[in-house]
Amino acid sequence: MPRATDVEITPAGQRPDEDSSLAVRNNGGVPPSTDPAPAGRREALLVLSFGGPEGHEDVMPFLENVTRGRGIPRERLLDVAEHYHHFGGVSPINEQNKALIAAVEQDLAAAGVDLPVYWGNRNWAPYVEDVWRQMYDDGVEHVYVFATSAYASFSGCRQYHEDIARARAVSGGGPTAEKLPHYFDTPGFIQANADALAAALASLPEGLRDTARLVATAHSIPDAMAAVAGPDGGAYQAELLAAADRIVAEVAPGRPFDLVWQSRSGPPSVPWLEPDVNDHLRALAKDGETAVVLFPVGFISDHLEVIWDLDNEARETAEEVGLAFARAATAGTHPAFVSTVRELLEERRAGGLPRLGTNCPAACCFVGRPSRT
Repeated sequence: MPRATDVEITPAGQRPDEDSSLAVRNNGGVPPSTDPAPAGRREALLVLSFGGPEGHEDVMPFLENVTRGRGIPRERLLDVAEHYHHFGGVSPINEQNKALIAAVEQDLAAAGVDLPVYWGNRNWAPYVEDVWRQMYDDGVEHVYVFATSAYASFSGCRQYHEDIARARAVSGGGPTAEKLPHYFDTPGFIQANADALAAALASLPEGLRDTARLVATAHSIPDAMAAVAGPDGGAYQAELLAAADRIVAEVAPGRPFDLVWQSRSGPPSVPWLEPDVNDHLRALAKDGETAVVLFPVGFISDHLEVIWDLDNEARETAEEVGLAFARAATAGTHPAFVSTVRELLEERRAGGLPRLGTNCPAACCFVGRPSRT
């Protein structure tokens, strides 16, 4: 499959064959070469993430950025804002991204890879548009983009292509861009999550470890978005199931697990993936389960939707229904995951057919919605 690059990147709500000042095309839409990166080209790695507020006064502007054009009721924004205010208005995602970048920089240096690492966000400072200008000013010619989402979907992949397109348009061009593949199936991502699941199981009382129900969680998305995820549709659920299956196989071969959803944010009238994790915990208790271990395979760091939706709400639900509860950590800065970032980068720079990760064309996962303004 062709490498996912800036071959075709379009703004939100626009089909790939429509004209747009934000469309980015490489060689008229011809798939990029699999030859090694040109010698002497000035390259960089960009960690591209979601962003999060840094104080109480940032919370509502941040949430308005996230939900612009999506018709989310203000009452729902105020409810979510309280989650952030519970933690001083500060999202942990920013410090977690800084920690990941520091670990990646150290890993790159140890491997002899001399490449600057930048950080940009979709919804809060440092905004990707500003970082793109900085890279342009720094003389960077080509950027490898590592998105902090491991899976296919509009919000998990295509929208990051659109972020890049928007940044290039605002900057009048700048470096060419190449998004690294989805990495849900890389050995390092699997190992990091498997180690975390094993630790969570070990935290339960010994008599519950062998019988605790294993429950993988991921961010719910609208059914319509899930239906068009990946080149053939349905990739979001399929990739999550594949990752969870491999993680459980590393820790407890043959043991059953469930995949459920969390953090729904859309209007009630729009169908989203179900069941919700809290509803599932209640159902498990009714079925006679006595313990549960949640492993948030859909996330790469312990940001707010993990530490609030799972460590607070799901834990409270488990206590209410009498389930012993443990939650596995996310990949974070686990050395195997950090090494995966470098390995994805090195493979792309070397050219040839990819061995790691899963490629997905930039033109798939189309979901019609108003453009961001």
